[in-house]
Amino acid sequence: MSGRHVVHRLRTRLDATFGRAPDSTSDIELQADFAKYLCVLVSGYLESCLCALLLAYAQVRCAPEIASFVERQLGPWTNPKSEKIIDLFGAFSQSWRDDLAGYLIDERKDSVNSLVALRHKIAHGESVGTSLSQIRKHYAVVNEVIEHVASLVEP
Repeated sequence: MSGRHVVHRLRTRLDATFGRAPDSTSDIELQADFAKYLCVLVSGYLESCLCALLLAYAQVRCAPEIASFVERQLGPWTNPKSEKIIDLFGAFSQSWRDDLAGYLIDERKDSVNSLVALRHKIAHGESVGTSLSQIRKHYAVVNEVIEHVASLVEP
C-alpha cells in the first residue's frame, strides 16, 4: 500500500472527527475539551503519516530486510517537531534535508512545534489555552506539510 493511500485513509478518519466537533455556539467547555482531543489526534496523525510515507518508500525501494529495519526504527519515533522531521528525512537524503529545512520555516515551523508542545501539555494534565479554530489552523498546516513530504517521497 502506498504511503499516500495510508495518508488518505488517516485523513478521512480525522476529517470525520473534525466534522463531529461542536460548533461555535456550543458550550465553551465542550469546545475546549474537543479542541484538546483533536490536538492529540492531529499530532498523532502527523507522526503516523510521516512514518507511513517513509515506510512505503523503503518497502518499494529496498530489500525486505532493509524495509523491516526501517519499520523497526520508525516504531519509537515520536514528537514530530520541525527539527526532528528534518533530521529524520535528512537521514534518508541530503536533498530532502535541504528541502525541508527551507520549507519548515515561519508559520509551518511554528504550527508544527506548537501542536506538539500543546499535545505534551495536554498529555501531562497541564492547563492549555487552545481553541477549535486554532487546532483547525494547525491541521491545515499539518496537511500542507504532509503533502509536501509526500511529494518528496512519492513524486
